[in-house]
Order: sequence, then structure tokens, then C-alpha cells
Amino acid sequence: MSRPDNRKPNELRPCEITVDFVGTADGSCLIRCGGTRVICTASVDESVPPFLKGKNVGWLTAEYSMLPASTGRRKARDGVKKDGRGVEISRLIGRALRQAVDRRFLGERTITIDCDVLEADGGTRTASITGGFVALVCAVDKLLKQGKIKESPIVHQIAAVSAGIVDDVPCLDLCYLEDSAAQTDMNFVMDETGAFVELQGTGEGRAFSRGELNEILALGEKGIDELHEKQREALGDRTRHIAPKRTVVIASNNAHKIQEISHMLEDRLNVISMAQAGFTEEIDENGETFEENAAIKARAVAKATGLCALGDDSGLSVDALDGAPGVHSARYCGHHGDDKANNDLLIANMADIPAEDRTAEFVCAMALSLPNGDVKTVRGTCPGVITFTPRGTGGFGYDPYFEYLSGETFAEMAQEEKNQISHRANAMRLMLPYLEEL
Repeated sequence: MSRPDNRKPNELRPCEITVDFVGTADGSCLIRCGGTRVICTASVDESVPPFLKGKNVGWLTAEYSMLPASTGRRKARDGVKKDGRGVEISRLIGRALRQAVDRRFLGERTITIDCDVLEADGGTRTASITGGFVALVCAVDKLLKQGKIKESPIVHQIAAVSAGIVDDVPCLDLCYLEDSAAQTDMNFVMDETGAFVELQGTGEGRAFSRGELNEILALGEKGIDELHEKQREALGDRTRHIAPKRTVVIASNNAHKIQEISHMLEDRLNVISMAQAGFTEEIDENGETFEENAAIKARAVAKATGLCALGDDSGLSVDALDGAPGVHSARYCGHHGDDKANNDLLIANMADIPAEDRTAEFVCAMALSLPNGDVKTVRGTCPGVITFTPRGTGGFGYDPYFEYLSGETFAEMAQEEKNQISHRANAMRLMLPYLEEL
């Protein structure tokens, strides 16, 4: 089979993406795929549609149109009544590119992607999506530089390509002559993981078999991979805004706690302290439960820094003391952070309690707050007993007096062992699914 432009069946048309093509736009590019050329611009509006007001999430929408001379024969401009095909493609572009962003990190603002076709030689919708993503990244880069957002909301790289069957041969990236005569025509929108965002397919000239579908799918995947590389080449350094490692501020100045949590998270996230995030305010932990205090801390830090914040409130709950020290564990003695005084008071209050009644548990409530105020809270516990005398030199707080089921106190355990079974470790296991969604 000979294609009109002498390409191989599995070959893309030459693709060029020129960024910052429109100087007045928040983000823009000119994308050329063979004879198709589309100007893609991204405009930022500091508001959201009425149905999203007060929900602290952003919005992304798109508009598509073909300029009058784009097809070689003048196409009438859209008037009051929009062109039905243009409306359908606009919705497709909007749906596709919304999958690129986590709108919780965008703030209450709208990004509109405008795709204006200068020349149409097939694949205008797929070129618009591929170029629209590049314009989107450029707009996000500007928002970051302006300090309006602290982290990129882009979580996936999106591109689109067509494929189909022409003269019984599966072909990639159809030009207009091929598209108009195709027996099967398909459009693929995919992300960098190979997952489908949208898949459109029609047997226009004849039905197609499962084997042919598999061949077309393979062509589409190949084309998407190559277009992703073209996008990255065009964006250059701005590629760093695509699915960056999230930063999480630990809402604490306790070095031991930060070290523990950082160790548990390994390399999943960029973990920083409140000081590193520039947060120096005092937080009034006036909640009546561990969960309330954890959420108060996380919300305060997230709101002030514009970053995700992980707050935790932990303490010791002794059955014989009706749950005390509880939420007052760090200030049980009357002032904050005096481990020796807290332990001395605990042991004095338990002087007459026999060994069999000295059961207790460490409790840790964790709260993850996003910059938009969304909060997820979990609780982890660890059972044990309170010893009569301290044992061990590690740990902090009540660790020397808290004996785990193994017979060791927390202060006798190696850090790695404690991190496997502690209340904080158990809370972190419950929190990890939420962290992995960032």
C-alpha cells in the first residue's frame, strides 16, 4: 500500500510544536501534524462556574473552531448557533485535558483551552488535544512563577492520535485523504501510563475484527508514545511540572516525629518540616480528640503554605486512668514537652495500680489537608502495658515506660522495629492510600 505522503503504515506525520506562539496568552503553542496546523492557547480566569463556587477546586474547559479558510474552501464562522461538530470536539478536548489535572491543586480558577485550526488535513481534534496539553503546561508554569499556586496540578501527560484501516491496511495518523476513505477510523486519547482517557472508533466502510482492533491499538500506543516525547521536547524545562513529586509539610517541630514519618514514607513524597516551609505561627490545639487536633494542625499549615500538610496528634491512653493522659499527653505535667516531668507524674498516678491492670495503648490520629481545605483523617493504635520502671535509652516521650506485646519497651526497640508496629506506623498505613493519590 502506498500512502499519499509515502509514509509507512506505522509512521506519524511530521510533528512540530512551537511553544509561546501567542505572546498575550497565559500559555500557547502552534502544533503542526503534517498539513494540519492548530493554534492552542490557555487562558486563566480567577473564577469558576457557579456549580463549583465555594468548593475550592478549579475547572478546565475547552473551545474548538476552524478558521474560515482552514479547509481550503471557506467555512462559515460560528454564529449564535454553534457548529455541532465543533461543540462535540470542544467537549472532547475539555474531557481529555481535565484528566491531566488534579483540580484540587488549581485553586478556584478556570483554565480555558482554545484550539483554532489554521489548516485542516485530518486529525484536527487529536492535534488540538496534544497541543492543548502543551499550552496547559505553559499556563501552569506562569501560575507557579506568579506564586498563585505552589505546586503543579498536572498529574498526567495527555496526547491523542488517530489510526484506522485504509484499503484493508491498519495505518497510524490518518491525513484527510485517508480519513475520508477509511474503512475504520479511531481516535485515541491516552496518558503516560498507557491508560485510555477516551477511545472513539467506528467501522465506517466495514466491520473490523478483534485482530484488526489489536493492530490499531498497537499503532495508537506507538503514536502516543512518540507524541509524548514531542511534547516533552517542546516544553523543555517546563516538563518538570508534569506529575511532580508532591511536597508534604509535616505539621510539627518535633524532630523525632518528622524523622519517623520521613522514614516511613521512604521516597514517595518530598517531606519537609514547618520551618523549611516557612511556617512559624503558633497553632492552638484546642480539640477534644486526637482527630480534631490533627486536623487543626494540618489545615493551618496547608492554608498558610499552599502545600499539602500532614498533621498528627498522638498520645498515651491508660485504661486505669480513664484514658489519661490522652490529648494532654505532651503537657500532662502542666507545661509542654517536659518528658521527665510527664513520666514522673504518670508513674506517681499509677503507683497503686497492679501489673495486671496497667494496660494502655498509644494512639495516633493523622490528618492530611490539601491546600483547598479537604481533610482525610485516620487513627492508628498500638497496645501495651505501663512498666514500673523505665527501660531503654531510645525513643522519646513515654517510650521508656511503654512495653509492647513483645516484652520490649519502645525505648529498647531499634527504630526499624518500632516503625513497623507503632501507633504512628499503623496510622501511616491507613493514610498511605490518600498520600499515594496526591
